[in-house]
Amino acid sequence: MDIREERAMTLQPKAKKVELDMSGTEYVRILGGPPESATMRSGYVVLLPSQSVGRHSTEACEEMVVVLEGEGEMLLGDGSVLRLKPHVVIYCPPDTEHDVRNSGEGTLRYIYMVARAR
Repeated sequence: MDIREERAMTLQPKAKKVELDMSGTEYVRILGGPPESATMRSGYVVLLPSQSVGRHSTEACEEMVVVLEGEGEMLLGDGSVLRLKPHVVIYCPPDTEHDVRNSGEGTLRYIYMVARAR
């Protein structure tokens, strides 16, 4: 643990409210981790048809995706695919390689939450 992480852990996160602009067309950070939260990071993601966030790994974190609008796919490193549509929640355990892609004809909007698992 580096000095920034140690300092952030001594600060207490504060309750906050974030209002999302659902008409937005760009990524919006919701929580950025310590000291804003204990370990959680989150964001509001907007993908146009055929766009993806890019392949990445959860590493030591777990991730949850809550789909608000549109259709898409979470493509997992093992080759499996989880379909995304409104009101679906997807969970990715630690050390899971994945990508989120808009496979629909409209805009895909979702919120992700990532928290340290270990």
